[in-house]
Amino acid sequence: MTACSLFSGGQYVLSLCIGLALLPAAPAFAAAVPPGAELAARQEIVRQNIAEPASLDPHKAESDNEFAIINDFFERLVAVNDDGTVEPRLAASWEQKQPTLWIFHLRPHLTWSNGDALTARDVVSSWRRLVSPDTASPYASYLANMQVANAADIVAGKKPPEALGIKALDDLTLEIRLDQPLSYFMDMLAHQALAPVNSELIHRWGDTWTQPGKFAGSGPFTLQEWVVNEKVVGVRNGRYWDNEHTIIDKVTFLSLVSENSALNRYRSDEIDIVKTVPEIQFAALKKKLGDEVRISPQFGTYFYDINTCKPPFDDVRVRLALNLGLDREIIAADIMGQGQTPAYMFSAPDIGGFKPAPPAYAHWPRERRIAEGKKLLAQAGFGETRPLKFTLLYNTSETHRRLAIAASSMWKKNMGVEATLSNQEWKTLFSSVRSGNFEVSRTGWYADYSNPATFLNNFRSQDSGNYAKYSNADFDRALTKAADASSVSKAMEYYQEAEDILAKDAPGIPIFYHVAARLVKPYIGGYYETRLGYISTKDLYVLHH
Repeated sequence: MTACSLFSGGQYVLSLCIGLALLPAAPAFAAAVPPGAELAARQEIVRQNIAEPASLDPHKAESDNEFAIINDFFERLVAVNDDGTVEPRLAASWEQKQPTLWIFHLRPHLTWSNGDALTARDVVSSWRRLVSPDTASPYASYLANMQVANAADIVAGKKPPEALGIKALDDLTLEIRLDQPLSYFMDMLAHQALAPVNSELIHRWGDTWTQPGKFAGSGPFTLQEWVVNEKVVGVRNGRYWDNEHTIIDKVTFLSLVSENSALNRYRSDEIDIVKTVPEIQFAALKKKLGDEVRISPQFGTYFYDINTCKPPFDDVRVRLALNLGLDREIIAADIMGQGQTPAYMFSAPDIGGFKPAPPAYAHWPRERRIAEGKKLLAQAGFGETRPLKFTLLYNTSETHRRLAIAASSMWKKNMGVEATLSNQEWKTLFSSVRSGNFEVSRTGWYADYSNPATFLNNFRSQDSGNYAKYSNADFDRALTKAADASSVSKAMEYYQEAEDILAKDAPGIPIFYHVAARLVKPYIGGYYETRLGYISTKDLYVLHH
């Protein structure tokens, strides 16, 4: 069976943002006010969230637009620092009994924000729901990639959810069984998709359980208000296990697609943290606002996805020609200009210590790349008398529009390719790519955990995130060997092999590696963004100003 007949949906996190970041000195998951600092009487924060969240259900969430909020509203078993240290959250302790057997001990007296008891059985029912085909979660393959026993067969419909390798030994004790050892198991465990949900609420309310008045979470904040296409408001959860270390009483996430609108509201003191800084105004803003402009690297790659099952893109020569036809250096330095770097591979540099060697064509002069691209197009039957024509899809955003215009201009000038631009709102675009109704689409990936697998797993033949409908047995085999490798160095060899295959087959076009560009008011204390791109409101506080 081909990949084209295998897939109808996926796990892709099609992030809208232009960067998520790491800033120095990570806090220990709590607001730490320096001695002598004077706090404001009103502890409320307003944050930009680039688009309307598709869902606040951790199992239905699709991107960082949702996970930014879910990060505040739901807790996981553990959290992982940028330096790799693991912090206890819902789980107070754990031990690895065997290479494939883990035991987790939950904190006593955990409750949901509505007062219901939160037990190990909630975790079990939640993970079963995540992998169940009935849920159709964008993250259905996550537990399979995590090697949780039987997860792959459950996602494929071969076994029932009850066969998943997790069980509650009692209210406070979880047992998790793996199909094979996984060195980065704990890193994967910290993702928001694995946050437990209240099964009683889902049974009572169905898909409407995430609405105000019905909602219950486990995080430091809980849902107070949700005005569609305007805002999501969270208030402090007094039942949160670590509430005594939370200072902020209210956080508002504004759904603002327009970068200029967000900037204007920041200038009017209506927003405290802006997630997107317009590239064309970046230099002037940096000069005027100084330290309010926060720039830092992150594990994220901006790229175009190619539907490998839709002619003529089922021809590798066409895909590789488009890859060679883009001037990444110009895009990164001149169009973005905030510190982004050209990308020729999908895995972000240094993730998990991985330092991938780019393909040979990354070192070719621009003229040679263009000449080779034209040659490939000619071999595929395209040229001056029969130019390649297709539609480039992107979600509504000034930045994505500018990049799409630049890409289409480069393809036209360099190779005579005619790309028609089409923009859709975030939810519509996600529906289009998930159903395979696209030719080339703007997308991107922000790491779920600090390992190259977080990028590469999305091109596995049977992964729910494989929107390119790509299938290569050698690529799949390389990832399987990497997951089962006896050493980190050996795993990195297999990741390099996998990247080399993608560079040859071009199921997508990596364009640049992200940096985070944010605006943060000077009175916001405790600001810190992980390299995976999360800002926990729990860590923040408002200084007197």
